[in-house]
Amino acid sequence: MSEKSLSRLLATLTLVAVTACAPGLARSASAPPPKPVAPCAWWYGIGQPPTAADLRIAAKRYAVVVLNATETAAMRKLRQLNPKIKVLVYKDLSSTRNYRGAVDGGTDATYLPSGIGYNAAQRDHPAWFALDTANKRIEWQGYPKHWQMTVWDPAYQQAWASAVTTEVTREGWDGVLADNDFNSLSHYSAALLAGTSTIAQTDRKLRDGLDALLTVAGDSLQNAGKMLVPNVSETHLTPGRWTAHSRFSGAMEENFGFRDDGGSGELLTFQGNEFKELRAQAALGESWLLLVTRVTDDRNERAGYASAALLAGPYTCWTPATSATYVDPEWLPVQGAGLGEATDAATRQSNGAWTRRFTNGWVAVNPTSATVRLVPPDGLVDMDGTRAAEVELPAADGAVLRKP
Repeated sequence: MSEKSLSRLLATLTLVAVTACAPGLARSASAPPPKPVAPCAWWYGIGQPPTAADLRIAAKRYAVVVLNATETAAMRKLRQLNPKIKVLVYKDLSSTRNYRGAVDGGTDATYLPSGIGYNAAQRDHPAWFALDTANKRIEWQGYPKHWQMTVWDPAYQQAWASAVTTEVTREGWDGVLADNDFNSLSHYSAALLAGTSTIAQTDRKLRDGLDALLTVAGDSLQNAGKMLVPNVSETHLTPGRWTAHSRFSGAMEENFGFRDDGGSGELLTFQGNEFKELRAQAALGESWLLLVTRVTDDRNERAGYASAALLAGPYTCWTPATSATYVDPEWLPVQGAGLGEATDAATRQSNGAWTRRFTNGWVAVNPTSATVRLVPPDGLVDMDGTRAAEVELPAADGAVLRKP
């Protein structure tokens, strides 16, 4: 999609948001639109089976929970504890797997982490395993027994969509968190796909295939009244990709507020068209933004949460990831700031920083590579309770201020 076409699309989306103010077709025309509020919390709970205590916490704390397909009992317990919660099942778009648990000898597990079972593909559709230029199957590096599939094959696309829609409907999940809607095979393998001669050609083949797979799967799940939320990677590199891939029920950004330490030192989320597209989606108020920030220090926490607050809408949710394995339910103090409702849109200042006011606070993000100074509204304190008359914001940092 060209820059001009993208700008036209985003302008149209914004116009719809302003004139219609409709968060979804199911809402009554007379009902008020949902309000933009401070980011809700969500849990990407795929690291290990949740405990009873985890489920009690999750039911009180989170708007959305993602669980493995084996956790049907946990899904139903969450529904009992909180009928309003959305519970999605994890499914991988791009791989099939034959580690223990995904298979039992020559039999595929009843509940798969993928859409297609390894043994079923091996027996009935071996052509669905992607091959490299040496005609060998591609096993993901760092993820043993994960095998790249031919996401560009219409037969694979239809089979994935049919199997997943059937399972989601049968078990009663609200929808699917579809992982590995990725931008480049290089994250998992240095191989080139058969029929390609460069990394760029390999990646383009995969992206085009995933574009088509998302359409097939999204239509199938939507027709069944279910959600599709893909984990879309590196959308700052491809204009229009977030907009296209979030069009069913939203999308997940697993590297939100991530600092480009190997380059400019700026926040990657604000590069390219990604932040513009995220803002347009949030303004529509129709679908979920599930945002994850890798948190290793206070700066990550501030920048991640404040960036999510800039995108505050009725369905903007944020979670820290203090571990790469998503083992425990996550919650950090900044999520208890109690910002309330957004009272204006996110605004970019002349120094490159972004700010936004809330009924009970204010946030700022400096996505640039230089320190900036900002003057917040009067009477606010930081998370430690210290009055803040002026904020000096280092590069790639954020600030969250609240009423005392």
